[in-house]
Amino acid sequence: MSKLVNIINATKDLNILRSKKDYKAPFEVVGTYRLIDDGLRPEATVIIKAKNKQMHEASTGVGPVDALANVLKKSLSSIFPVIQGISLVDFSSRIQDSRVGTAAQVEVNIIFSAGEDIWSVVAISENINQASFVALIDGFEYAILASKVADAQKK
Repeated sequence: MSKLVNIINATKDLNILRSKKDYKAPFEVVGTYRLIDDGLRPEATVIIKAKNKQMHEASTGVGPVDALANVLKKSLSSIFPVIQGISLVDFSSRIQDSRVGTAAQVEVNIIFSAGEDIWSVVAISENINQASFVALIDGFEYAILASKVADAQKK
């Protein structure tokens, strides 16, 4: 039986790429994110550096992860138009060791899509928002890299 969906393990691909001495990420987060969550309309801010530009953006969302995704998309889309076509298809989280209660590490898994391509990223942190932010960064980084490969193959 063939699979209905082929989900690329982007975390594995990125870990391999990042282990290479000559790897350079397409963008860099300067500092970290800022998140204001009043329980109604969270707001996230971030500073991104890419292609000798630095962008400081803010965005809101229906929840903290949505606000983080929105601010990253807003910031990255101006330099990497491929980001506009990226969708977050699924989000899940899992407690690593429930015996330590609220201090447990949380594993976040996000599945992204860009038309036919579907990829998954995983990040772990004691802070679910931090794990989500890292997973979002990885998902968008993978999208940028994959689009460069696709563009090179078209030529």
